[in-house]
Amino acid sequence: MAGEPPLTPQFVLKLGQAAGYFLKGQVKQPVILLGKDTRQSCDMLEAALAAGLMSQGVRVEHLGVLPTPGVAYLARELGATAGVMISASHNPYQDNGIKFFSSAGNKLPDEVETQIEGLLDREFKTDGIGTVSDFREAERMYLDFLSAKGAPLEGLKVALDTANGATFRLAHRLFQRLGAEVFVMFNTPDGRNINKGCGSTHPEFLRQQVVEMNFDAGVAFDGDGDRAILVDRQGREFHGDHVLYLNAMVRNETGVVGTLMSNMGLEVRFREAGIAFYRTAVGDRYVYEKLQASALTLGGEQSGHILFLDHAPTGDGMLTAILTLEAMRRSGRDLADWYDELPMYPQLLKNVRVKVKQQVMQSAELHQAILEAEQLLSGKGRVNVRPSGTESLVRVMVEGPAEAIEAISDQLVGVVQRLDG
Repeated sequence: MAGEPPLTPQFVLKLGQAAGYFLKGQVKQPVILLGKDTRQSCDMLEAALAAGLMSQGVRVEHLGVLPTPGVAYLARELGATAGVMISASHNPYQDNGIKFFSSAGNKLPDEVETQIEGLLDREFKTDGIGTVSDFREAERMYLDFLSAKGAPLEGLKVALDTANGATFRLAHRLFQRLGAEVFVMFNTPDGRNINKGCGSTHPEFLRQQVVEMNFDAGVAFDGDGDRAILVDRQGREFHGDHVLYLNAMVRNETGVVGTLMSNMGLEVRFREAGIAFYRTAVGDRYVYEKLQASALTLGGEQSGHILFLDHAPTGDGMLTAILTLEAMRRSGRDLADWYDELPMYPQLLKNVRVKVKQQVMQSAELHQAILEAEQLLSGKGRVNVRPSGTESLVRVMVEGPAEAIEAISDQLVGVVQRLDG
């Protein structure tokens, strides 16, 4: 929770000092672009981080409220030393986090993050005095970039849910610029309503509105704008697996990267189409690394975090939406048709709140329970139990025959709860 250990202003000030010290060892005059989403704590953390950076002689350029991929794009476009985004993505407003991007617009490599973390115990002296200013062209440049990537969307009626988050000023402007008829909702952030009953994790109201108001499609973004969930005209959730399938088929991809959470139905469809499918651990970083290693361009997660490496170095919800709708129109078919073409294997995901997730995950009893669950599925399904990367949760996913997965899921959830108790 922002304001409490470990994410206190004091810690963030220290992080700014450590990052500034490290970056100053790489370039003589570092320039950092600093963006944020709409949550209440962003201003406090932004001020602390900027102070720490400036104490090491860093020039800080405030981007204001901007989607995470916008920060990544501008870091690359403007040749900044790094970009920083203050956001907790799809989490509630009480949470927050800090993401660093390289000058190429990618997340910092693990080894660089480790080096910066290793400096946090150091006592820093002021080493030059940096400056801070507002970069007022951030929204315009990012919107121009996205507009140039999209194709005309005239004739499409699209409903947008901006999650009261970082896309609240830009999403409707982008779609209107491309010619779509737009209805926008959840675009009045107050610092405390980001992701609250809306956005990509709660598209229920959007689904209802798409059906009742006869829209061609709906799009729900998450709080920091790096993912998107679409909705077809029947109000069905057109999530990341559907997005990967539609785009892969229209773009004639030879290979696609998903994760351990990607549905088996997607893997089967790709196999039938002669498209290689690769799975990674959950997380866009791992998808990116596999795409790079395999010289591929399309990959992503069920959550709607999709990478089009031929267009951008990081996941971008607005880019995902306009490229997917463009692919849909090129195909001459509707989102609902593509939804029906990808039958999904039943999949059950349960989130179990725990005190110490790593302790639970390291248990030999849990590993044995997972092995036994996989044997019960007899090769007709999958089990994936993993810790959340951002919350004190263990996620239990069971995929397979509908009549089997509920009992197997309950059994695994019980093991996790017992181990945490």
